[in-house]
Amino acid sequence: MEKIKNFWIDSYKSDKIAFICELISFVFTVTASMTLAIMAKNPNMALVYPGFFIGSLTAIYAYYRRGIAWPMLLTTYFACVNVFGFGVAIGLW
Repeated sequence: MEKIKNFWIDSYKSDKIAFICELISFVFTVTASMTLAIMAKNPNMALVYPGFFIGSLTAIYAYYRRGIAWPMLLTTYFACVNVFGFGVAIGLW
């Protein structure tokens, strides 16, 4: 249990801003995912995509600060797909 506690403390101490961004990313992504799961039969994607998008943006910034290249690249792709998906969901294209 002490190792788990130290893991979280070390993550926070190593870069407090990145840690907060990761926390925001977690909250928005989990909320969007839960919304999608609850509304699975007829989801309102105009509500879901913005949550995933905000989660992606905050994660991208955190990964940039921490110098984590591949997760940053993958999450940048997710952010772009969420913009496209949101456009489809609201009938923009």
